[in-house]
Amino acid sequence: MSHKWLEWAKKIQSLSQAGLAFSKDDYDIERFVELRKISAEIMEEYTGLEMQKIKDLFTNETGYQTPKLDVRGVVFKDDKVLMVREKIDDRWSLPGGFCDIGLSPKENIVKEIKEESGYDVIPTRLLALLDMNKHPHPPQPYHYYKLFIQCEIVGGYATVGLETKGVDFYFEDYLPTLSLNRNTESQIKMLFDFLRNPDKEAIID
Repeated sequence: MSHKWLEWAKKIQSLSQAGLAFSKDDYDIERFVELRKISAEIMEEYTGLEMQKIKDLFTNETGYQTPKLDVRGVVFKDDKVLMVREKIDDRWSLPGGFCDIGLSPKENIVKEIKEESGYDVIPTRLLALLDMNKHPHPPQPYHYYKLFIQCEIVGGYATVGLETKGVDFYFEDYLPTLSLNRNTESQIKMLFDFLRNPDKEAIID
């Protein structure tokens, strides 16, 4: 679950970003810049990230800040779920990523699964919409919502992509080492409930 210091830092960042987007007064703008600097200092102190990287993350954001959307594909085959091995941390996750502008959630997950695993899929059902803060992910600089969409394979074959180095299917009780920034064991086990109970209602935090 989220740490208090992280919640404070993200809230300060959100307020400063909104202030910079809408304020016209030079003195107010100066104060909002200072607030953003304070939030970055909190992040640096507790995460170990370099200040420049944190500044780049924050200064690239403009306008009123809202949660980012991470979409994940849930593809079952022979009672196993499709997973990809991430190059960035050498750990495994459901294929997916941040939603791209101009694409719907369905279009995004079709693209992500193809790029990361090589499979062609069709989305069939929304399984869950989760708030990352309510699940045991490591601390993150932004507030994310996670969208899990069940898909069926209609073509293609296992192929690694630019961001992946492995593609495989795993049983619920024999999961690989997970990329916890992207998915947790409890989330994947929750998704297997939909395999056992096809009529289960979608879960929303």
